Amino acid sequence: MNNSASLLLLVFFGITFLQSSYEKLFYWEDNINWLKEHFAKTKLKNHVKLALINLVIMELISTVLCFVGCIQLLVNNGRLFGYYGALFSAITLLMMLFGQRLAKDYDGARTIVIYFIPAVMAVYWLS
Repeated sequence: MNNSASLLLLVFFGITFLQSSYEKLFYWEDNINWLKEHFAKTKLKNHVKLALINLVIMELISTVLCFVGCIQLLVNNGRLFGYYGALFSAITLLMMLFGQRLAKDYDGARTIVIYFIPAVMAVYWLS
């Protein structure tokens, strides 16, 4: 397996989830308001804040694992942290996909699939 491809995917997901969690944390109220409207007709309507907290935690875990995985891959060709970074990234994306499907936002769900495919590739390459 080519370490360069794995490294690029880990950097990609590290940046993606770092930026995503940053926006959620620093624009918390805007996100809560938008998500309350987005999920108003779903079973999540009364659990938006809890769902967002869980998502941010997963994004931050994914970010740290991906960046530590990059370092490990570069320093000693190790793949453990990268593997878990890719795995947590895929699980985080599945959480997002579930929410988009629940809200019947099929365009949003389709966008998440675009991210999910390289996440699965990274899990496979780093396993």
